[in-house]
Amino acid sequence: MPASAVPAIQVAALSHAFKDHQAVSQLSFSVMPQTIHGFVGPNGAGKTTTLKIICTLLKQTAGDVQVFGRCVRTEAVAVRRMIGFMPDHFSMYRQMTVFEYLDFFAAAYGLPPAQRDQVISDVLTLTDMDGRRGDLVGGLSRGMQQRVSLARVLVHDPDLLLLDEPASGLDPRARIELMEILRELRRLGKTVFISSHILSELAELCDSVTIIDRGQLRFSGPMDTLLQEDEEEPVFVLMLSHPVDDAADRLTALADVTGVDVSEHGGAKELHVRARTGTDTNRLLAAVADLNLPLLSFSRRRRRLNQAFMDLTTEGVRS
Repeated sequence: MPASAVPAIQVAALSHAFKDHQAVSQLSFSVMPQTIHGFVGPNGAGKTTTLKIICTLLKQTAGDVQVFGRCVRTEAVAVRRMIGFMPDHFSMYRQMTVFEYLDFFAAAYGLPPAQRDQVISDVLTLTDMDGRRGDLVGGLSRGMQQRVSLARVLVHDPDLLLLDEPASGLDPRARIELMEILRELRRLGKTVFISSHILSELAELCDSVTIIDRGQLRFSGPMDTLLQEDEEEPVFVLMLSHPVDDAADRLTALADVTGVDVSEHGGAKELHVRARTGTDTNRLLAAVADLNLPLLSFSRRRRRLNQAFMDLTTEGVRS
């Protein structure tokens, strides 16, 4: 099997119990290399348990987990070389400078002194922390500490990053900047597995997603597949650069169109075009283009991730 075909993470029939509490039950999903994969579920769904098993910090009760084809149970040392784990609650050596902190972990991974300086410079540049290398870790803001923690998991150049709530406690600007860093890591060939409750950002960031609830799989696959509207009649969203009085009437006259709803966002007209079941998207787009409307965008309407999440998970407080 070519290396590119080996999943970054392969989880098969994974189960784990803490005494009489079944945290994870028969969980199966895969994550492909060089993607950003979201891992979501309500509190107590089994996310942290699954993450700890993938990270080799916890041995599963049953099932199999592989990281790039390596078994987390029997090849734990090899797996640890390939992963970087950023937990939700992390401890930092507050009396160290940023450079000393990263140098400590680079040494722990066996990097020689001559290599460590360059590696630390590289990860500080990537996380936009070049100017903070001499600052004490304890004096940094929460957002800056998150960046240092992310830099720490990168010092040994892992292929897979496992991030548990990396945006927790960050202000909106810091979250946006973190998301851009994660996109850059994907461009550099990393696989990012991210557990988060900030669903709106995951919807924009992730290529694929796994949703679990009460330890069981509810969905795993491409984000686009999850967010497709589950409607008998597909709905397409058209944005116009400026109003056209008869746009709705002209669209309604098209053969595949059953109705049009009009709204306005930021001065631009947004038309929701309802089409017949089985309508070919390319054919409809060609027909719309022939109308010579000032078209800014044309896309199939998607449901929001929080809507999909609520549809797939159950009510109630988890223990």
